[in-house]
Amino acid sequence: MRADERQDAPVRAGTGRRGGRGGTAAAALLVATGLVAGGCADGRAGTPGAVSSDTVASGAASAGAGSGAAPSGTAPSGTAPSGAGASGTAVNGSPSAPVTPLEPLPAAVPAALAPYYGQKLAWQPCDDGHECTTFRVPLDYDRPGDGGDLTLSAVRAPAVPEGATGGTGSGGRIGSLLLNPGGPGGSAVEYVESVARTYDPGVRARYDLVGLDPRGVGRSAPVSCLSGERMDAYTAVDITPDDPAEVDALVAAAKEFAEGCRQRSGDRLGHLSTVEAARDLDVLRALLGDERLNYVGKSYGTFLGATYAGLFPGRTGRIVLDGAMDPSLDSLSGNRTQAGGFETAWAAFAKDCAEREDCPLGRTEQQAGEQLTALFAAVDAHALTTADGDRRLSEAQATTGVVQAMYADFLWPRLRTALAGARAGDGTGLLKLSDAYYGREADGSYPNLMFANMAVNCLDLPAPFTGPDDAARAVPEFERTSPQFGRDMAWMALTCTYWPVRATGTPHTVRAAGAAPIVVVGTTRDPATPYGWAQALAGQLESGRLLTYDGDGHTAYGRHDACLDGAVNRYLLDGEAPANGTRCGS
Repeated sequence: MRADERQDAPVRAGTGRRGGRGGTAAAALLVATGLVAGGCADGRAGTPGAVSSDTVASGAASAGAGSGAAPSGTAPSGTAPSGAGASGTAVNGSPSAPVTPLEPLPAAVPAALAPYYGQKLAWQPCDDGHECTTFRVPLDYDRPGDGGDLTLSAVRAPAVPEGATGGTGSGGRIGSLLLNPGGPGGSAVEYVESVARTYDPGVRARYDLVGLDPRGVGRSAPVSCLSGERMDAYTAVDITPDDPAEVDALVAAAKEFAEGCRQRSGDRLGHLSTVEAARDLDVLRALLGDERLNYVGKSYGTFLGATYAGLFPGRTGRIVLDGAMDPSLDSLSGNRTQAGGFETAWAAFAKDCAEREDCPLGRTEQQAGEQLTALFAAVDAHALTTADGDRRLSEAQATTGVVQAMYADFLWPRLRTALAGARAGDGTGLLKLSDAYYGREADGSYPNLMFANMAVNCLDLPAPFTGPDDAARAVPEFERTSPQFGRDMAWMALTCTYWPVRATGTPHTVRAAGAAPIVVVGTTRDPATPYGWAQALAGQLESGRLLTYDGDGHTAYGRHDACLDGAVNRYLLDGEAPANGTRCGS
């Protein structure tokens, strides 16, 4: 994961939930794609998912053959957007399951888990002044000690004395602050190593910053699915099929990805759920010696943090959920809502572009939309040459490149340049943005991000479609929600249809009764995790405090807004949660 000067650049985007090509919020990575600062959201595989804008560089928001998108739109506080949160009928005609609350686990640690909670961490110097460690967790929490173990990796940036950081906080060390940038699939180890030195000095003075790569991610028993060469092919597959042959090619790509994950990852695929990752967090909390978990999660990291609070409300400390996902959404509703989130972000970009001399898309928002549609159609008919050898820019990669730039407004100048190049026949700029979304390296290799993204998303929620006919029937509704991206995001949700492991999760609400205040941050024009999701999650949580940032981009904390950063830092340092409904930004 590459670093950016800004603490909150998107990591990899996620769909409010996760990005990728398979499930619901798969369209966008819920991590801040690639721009190290933030955290992200979804990818292409499952419903929820995202990375924050801190990590924008590798966003997995909505590109590619198998991703899905999350819903856009604003739901009233405490309610889910239309189509989620209640029994109903899915697009394929089958009844959707009722949404039930996530029930907490027993407060006492079961005897069978005592050996895991009793481990001693052995921290070793690593990675430019940080400390690293590993510990064991059961592969299957229903069969601890019997079904095998996984080894997870964590990193720590020890608290830095106030004088060494110029911090303004007062008081002694509070404990550990666990960070997660989103995804699913974003590496918290790499994230902490990237942002530790630029994190708020007052927070750094009183907390050890800790990153745990969730199971299946990064350095923690990572899953794998395709070679770099096959990933190149996968990211280029047409996600707006115009005829039966293109539909067959999209289905074949989804099946190849799923089968590759089965062959390369084996039994792990059935045990990569967010619930299991939250239980792993609790093991680490205990091994760190903290009575309560203090945590900042971005994008998909909000889903992980909310799940922890729901399972362990009595062990929940100071929790900040930035770029929140709504756990009550099914994968279809999540993808559709996320499509709306990207439409909102596109409108903001188009308005800004039309006011600039170098805008390659015209002088009005309408002209910008029309020109982008025409460009995508032209690239669909004839892939563009690029400066990267014999690689050509496909329509799917062009769309992914545009989506990548929606994660953070500081990418907008780069997008304008890339679009100008594409209109002149050079696809290099958009291909580089698409590669950044996926994290593709110069040598043609890909990180574990998209593989983990799909694996988690497809396990957390049932697939939205039973086959391509369902996806085709969903297109009109998606296009009503997002004229610019709806068609792509409807088709992106096919991968989980062919997933080799049955989903173990279902839509649910999270109440976390008895938990300390939980700060839920929502950005009004967030593309990957629409603002309505933050409203919904804050309303579900018994102790939720909604903190609104009126602005653009994916996630808000750490982007140097004095009002919002101050509110979050006061909570982390003094336990003073902002009043519910506090607003910051323009």
